Amino acid sequence: MAIFFDTHAHLDYPDYADDLPQVIERAQAAGITRMISIGTDFESSERAIKLAERFPAVYAAVGWHPSEVLKAPDDVRPTLRRLAQHPKVAAIGETGLDYHRLPSEKEGATPGDDIGYKKKQAALFQQHLDVAAECGLNCVIHQRDAFDDTLTQLKPFGSRVRGVFHCFGESVDRMNQVLAMGSLVSFTGIVTFKNGQNVRDTVAATPLGKFMLETDCPYLAPVPYRGKRCEPAYVKEISEIVAAAKKCSLEELSAATCGTAREFFKNF
Repeated sequence: MAIFFDTHAHLDYPDYADDLPQVIERAQAAGITRMISIGTDFESSERAIKLAERFPAVYAAVGWHPSEVLKAPDDVRPTLRRLAQHPKVAAIGETGLDYHRLPSEKEGATPGDDIGYKKKQAALFQQHLDVAAECGLNCVIHQRDAFDDTLTQLKPFGSRVRGVFHCFGESVDRMNQVLAMGSLVSFTGIVTFKNGQNVRDTVAATPLGKFMLETDCPYLAPVPYRGKRCEPAYVKEISEIVAAAKKCSLEELSAATCGTAREFFKNF
């Protein structure tokens, strides 16, 4: 059986409150031997660390999701630095920029509200990048409808901080822009969807060694589980479609994606 990792999961979410040990057992039975539980605020990050302490196969990333910026403290760096010291913290994140739902869409808001919202997200992202550089960690990047701004903010960090653009669904050209910076992309169950041909095209064009696999569970369950709760075991189904798109064996895909993850994530 080919071995794979789930490099982006939200195992601390209430969706798994009743059966998390069984979820992890199913993952390992499917050959998914390591998982990273991703923090979305301080409480979520603390829970991810506790899960990493509880389960040998689980690691943590710590961060504050850009969509939750209005709830974030003015300076997240002191707490991020503290959390990042844990030996099973593998990365900072998820962090980045998300312009998908802007304040101006709400009644009574103005375009000026969008400007302030984007500035707050940029400041939060900058703080994550600063801590990542200080701590020798890479970043798990979330971007939605904000690709150019995300790249622009990441570029000054050069080789000090690399990013993995998670749940990547962008074009081949944008994938090449990410790789040209020394960063990586990661693919989810969207690659299995009937309407996911654009993602399969990008997978086919992305060199082995430059991407990883993830579920983003509990979201985006791959076919044949689409519409149900996702879980790390389903990386198996994702890997099969990715291997077909890459015209490589599962063993070759395993060696490439797991090797990339071990190199990108600290202590992983």
